[in-house]
Amino acid sequence: MDTTDSTAAETIDPILRYFRFEHLPEHLQTVSRPFHDLAHTIVHGLPRNPERTVALRKLLEAKDCAVRCSLDA
Repeated sequence: MDTTDSTAAETIDPILRYFRFEHLPEHLQTVSRPFHDLAHTIVHGLPRNPERTVALRKLLEAKDCAVRCSLDA
């Protein structure tokens, strides 16, 4: 998914902006990208409802933890 696709998807669900990874150093992009991809799969594959929102928030929390864990690696 390129940046244009990501930006367009963010109009569908603004939380997707927090899953961007292009600005990160390469070793952190490797950690962050699978979360980005899964977030887009969730947004495009599941109906918009409170449970999807919770799923995305928890995925974002997990992504943040994984990236922070990798800062010292």
